Amino acid sequence: MQTARMYLVLSVLAVGGTTAWAADDVETIRTERMESNAAIGRHDVDALQSVLDEDFVITISTGGIERSREEHGKSFALHFEQYPDVVYVRTPTEITLSKAYPLAIEHGTWTGSRTTKNGVLENGGQYTAAWRKSDGVWRIYSELFVGLYCRGTDC
Repeated sequence: MQTARMYLVLSVLAVGGTTAWAADDVETIRTERMESNAAIGRHDVDALQSVLDEDFVITISTGGIERSREEHGKSFALHFEQYPDVVYVRTPTEITLSKAYPLAIEHGTWTGSRTTKNGVLENGGQYTAAWRKSDGVWRIYSELFVGLYCRGTDC
């Protein structure tokens, strides 16, 4: 009976309870985002991948899907090779922590620029990132980027 009662209490807490996260979790996520922007600026694939969870998936701004952290890293490495001056900046506008699970959602805007053979290309739009806290560390497990504008001959 004691085991059944304990199970019921744990079930209620898991389903209906409120999870208290550290007060600085939103700031931690914001800092991780800024560090990933800096990694892109340095063309540092390893640092960029360090904020991604093992089962990471992304829909890139043109609608393509990359289904792993490794695939995304290879894609960025190729992009860095093709465009030595490429830079992307993701700016969070809202970060919300789940009250039930070790999850958070980030919404924001993104901009990018690079020089192509025909001149400067600038693009940008909006994004959403899903974060998961595991073993005390926040990592992105899913991102969706939507390109809403493009300026330049190669758009």
